[in-house]
Amino acid sequence: MRLGIDLGGTKIEIIALDHSGNEVYRQRIATPQGDYAATLDAVVQLVEKCETNLGRKGSLGVGIPGALSNTTGLVKNANSICLIGQDLKGDLQRRLHREVFVANDANCFALSEAVDGSAKGAKVVFGVIIGTGCGGSVVVDGQTLNGVNLVAGEWGHNPLPWSCAEQHFSCYCGHKGCIETFLSGSAFEKHFQLRSGQSLNAEQIVALAEQGNPLAEAMLQDYVVWMAKALASVINLVDPDVIVLGGGMSNIHRLYEEVPKIWEQWVFTDEPVLTQLLPPAFGDSSGVRGAAWLANTVLADNK
Repeated sequence: MRLGIDLGGTKIEIIALDHSGNEVYRQRIATPQGDYAATLDAVVQLVEKCETNLGRKGSLGVGIPGALSNTTGLVKNANSICLIGQDLKGDLQRRLHREVFVANDANCFALSEAVDGSAKGAKVVFGVIIGTGCGGSVVVDGQTLNGVNLVAGEWGHNPLPWSCAEQHFSCYCGHKGCIETFLSGSAFEKHFQLRSGQSLNAEQIVALAEQGNPLAEAMLQDYVVWMAKALASVINLVDPDVIVLGGGMSNIHRLYEEVPKIWEQWVFTDEPVLTQLLPPAFGDSSGVRGAAWLANTVLADNK
């Protein structure tokens, strides 16, 4: 049995998969805000409750909105600030008496879709999470590519290419004009507010565009172009077989039809672009499923 934990800023979810990848258990709770000790307790309790209900133990993978430092093993670059500087992996291993696999949540998402999701069978997969932020991950032959600096796939903190005419906002990373400041849900809302004076969420803006609102439609058309440019740069660098979109903005259905129609003008090829752009097979459950797949072997009985 494989257990996966998606440790997010607002919710913690656990899933259990059997040896065939079938879901046999799931539970979701709210994340204790700003409290590392309470968060650690919540994860441990979710695992113990799951294993008690199912009557057996399993391997455990945890997806986090950050990474583990190569030098210290402590959490870094986490949106959930209370995790930063903490020995999450070590603390969980001591509490749960087993090896725990920890990875960035974008890596978990991409791994899930590559193993048994939309990109199943593809050699090279680029997974994108476009929600509050803008993360990415590369999976090759079913294995995540982490990189020596643990930043492989972090396209969201490159500048949006071919974007001299656009309004460039500052990014929390300290730079200006990052892809995240164009493609994240919060950035989409910010750009629309600047143009219209209206403070709406992304879902409301898309709905207005579908109703024929000219400002919302223009915003969405620009978003398609920004996405096409950003993904064209990924194709030029990684040349993936499949790109899978996740996160709240992946629910904009026209992206899958319109972005591939225009991205080839920025891709370095004079032939049709063969990369597929696909929605996730498992929606917002891909991250937790990918966490479960982090462990390649099932642990022996760990009494």
